[in-house]
Amino acid sequence: MYQYNGAMNLRALQYFVKLADLKHFSKAARACFVSQPTLSTQIKKLEVELGVQLVERSPKNIMLTPVGVEIADRARLVLSDIDQIRAVARRSGNPADGVLRLGLFPTLAPYFLPHVVPALRKRYPNLRLQLAEEKTDDLLRMLRQGELDAALLALPINDEGLEMETLFEEPFVLALPEHHRLVDQARITTNDLAGAELLLLEEGHCLRDHALAVCALANAHERVDFHATSMETLRQMVAADVGITLMPILAVKPPIAATGNVVIRHFEKPAPSRTIALVWRGSSALSQFLQEMVTSLKDLPPGLLQP
Repeated sequence: MYQYNGAMNLRALQYFVKLADLKHFSKAARACFVSQPTLSTQIKKLEVELGVQLVERSPKNIMLTPVGVEIADRARLVLSDIDQIRAVARRSGNPADGVLRLGLFPTLAPYFLPHVVPALRKRYPNLRLQLAEEKTDDLLRMLRQGELDAALLALPINDEGLEMETLFEEPFVLALPEHHRLVDQARITTNDLAGAELLLLEEGHCLRDHALAVCALANAHERVDFHATSMETLRQMVAADVGITLMPILAVKPPIAATGNVVIRHFEKPAPSRTIALVWRGSSALSQFLQEMVTSLKDLPPGLLQP
């Protein structure tokens, strides 16, 4: 049985595919910008390397053998992949002309993106953002496995292989039903939450961990018979007078519409908050571009993070 051990000649594959398309040695040679003897020699060498006949040659007709047809089909796929590899390499020289796979977690994505995407499009008109909205643990896994180029995450992140740049500190606010006792206060302190029950997200959301930290600080506790699957569920449960909850301030700022029967109260300084950062692999070829992008991600509208 023949066993191929040679190094595949990509140029010979290109010549062979062109011959398979045109069914004519002279036309294929002209299309490849080489002489006919050069093209014929390369295809003959390819046949020798592979140990099979690819082309049936006759004075008036060129036909591919059955195995030649199959190899031509596969060669087209290989050459297409090579073109993609070259395109990736070209984009690495100018990442702003390529695709950026960016991850965000659900309690940030819909509230943050409207404020930064227009500016990113203006600064990088040829950049195509490919967004993934997942929980923090999933985003970290995708980053480590190379499925994402970068992610917007809430700190702390404990991973020595990742680089991170802090973008901003996002305060939390308190969402209350309109008849709650704390509505009459213009500002809330953590002491006001002593003994309170808070509605929280289900396991896996980083916002849940931050809210639990505030609960511990304020001597409050979570409502154990209810765990929401999303921020919007929390908002609607507050509107239904089921309880109160913490929300990041971006989730209550325009263009997010106000919700009936939900009153927002801000905390006295220092307000509880979360730190948002851009995170990427330290080994990434996009490191310099991502550090440059941090400037745009920090450029939020004035007052957006203020009460």
